[in-house]
Amino acid sequence: MKRKLLSTLLAMTMVIGMLAGCGAKTEEAAAPAADAKTETVAEEKTEAPAETKEEAPAEAAAEPVTLKWAIWDKDTTPYWVALQEAYQAANPNVTIEMVDLGSADYMTVLATELSGSGSEFDVVTIKDVPGYATLVSKNTLEPLDSYIAEAGIDLSQYGGVDAQVTVNGSLYELPFRNDFWVVFYNKDLFDAAGVAYPTNDMTFEQYDELARQVADPTFGAQVYGTHYHTWRSAVQLFGVLDGKNNILSGQYDFFKPYYEMVLGQEADGVCRKYTDLKTEGLHYSAAFSGGDVAMMNQGSWFISTLMTNIASGEYDASLCGNWGMVKYPHAEGVEAGSTLGTITGLAVTSATADKDAAWDFVNWASGEAGAAVIGTGRSDYPNQINNVLIFPGLFKGALAARAKRITEEMKTAAAFALAGIIKDEEMTADYIIPSAFYPGAADIVAAAVEKAWKDNK
Repeated sequence: MKRKLLSTLLAMTMVIGMLAGCGAKTEEAAAPAADAKTETVAEEKTEAPAETKEEAPAEAAAEPVTLKWAIWDKDTTPYWVALQEAYQAANPNVTIEMVDLGSADYMTVLATELSGSGSEFDVVTIKDVPGYATLVSKNTLEPLDSYIAEAGIDLSQYGGVDAQVTVNGSLYELPFRNDFWVVFYNKDLFDAAGVAYPTNDMTFEQYDELARQVADPTFGAQVYGTHYHTWRSAVQLFGVLDGKNNILSGQYDFFKPYYEMVLGQEADGVCRKYTDLKTEGLHYSAAFSGGDVAMMNQGSWFISTLMTNIASGEYDASLCGNWGMVKYPHAEGVEAGSTLGTITGLAVTSATADKDAAWDFVNWASGEAGAAVIGTGRSDYPNQINNVLIFPGLFKGALAARAKRITEEMKTAAAFALAGIIKDEEMTADYIIPSAFYPGAADIVAAAVEKAWKDNK
């Protein structure tokens, strides 16, 4: 019942937050710290009054600890602060000091920082597996196996993700989140070129052909068939889609076909050259919102960015407002429609003088307590895809009912309909509302919204 209530409340929050605007900070109420006061009663000796014991001193308060935590994009990622505040509330002796290294070249900057003789980081956020492998090889991260064993952590809760970040039999991070990658595409550019939209079942050969068909090298009206903001989003993620290879294996021959495909696209003007992107500092969001990129490989978090910025007018809807998305192309021998996720983890540095305290924060943030805090309404998490789940059904139902406005009853109906999709026996800590790709979710929400309007008009 508690999870069903949480599911409904979360759905309610999503509806309200969706209409109020995305990205607002969510404040979490943390459990109050236990009263540290210890009462000791002195034991009196009646037989020898001259030797009575003195009252024992009260237990000393925990020593203050400051943990320096490496992150990126603090201002646009509300859950960083939410985690900081919740943990500090539950641990009054600990101060979490966040250091924003920026999202561009984050892992490179982090590696440089940690390799320095005076690194002061205690906890670091690991953005991608290749960067993680580099940090492990440089002995900058603390192995966590003994901590995990002592804490009795059941690694099965990570659904096998932990196996993807195990190096030589050891874990140096705990998975913190997964981001799912898709192909975003600009429908207007495909329509203008007279080319069919990409599909969920396209091969890499078909993907490459589509990019070439829609590309236009005409000066002043140039269109790029596809866009890669990092090699990770192209070659590395493409290469592991077959499920047979691992970035941590040390063998990288399987990347070759994808390097060759992307380099060929660069040479033919189908995509921007990576060296030019690094020089110009062009952000992937600006590339797609500029209306000259037909396809772009990107994480699921970009869904809410697009919807929010188009709605606010920050992005020109005439350039990028008519968009869609499909799953990644499939490799040889891989079922059509397969996609993938990337792993973000939290790690303890080898240089920290407060390993136990750093581990406690990593364990807390990567477990159920941290998962309960990060309900921010963003699309970064499986249970927080508000715009994708709410918008289609809410407005479909409103249009079907010929509603003149969005009422509180309609919002409530949408929330209960969304929460009701997940049966009690199906609920887990990370599955309390349906995923963005749940079939029929929009129709279920729409029917409830339409009924709510007709019943209360």
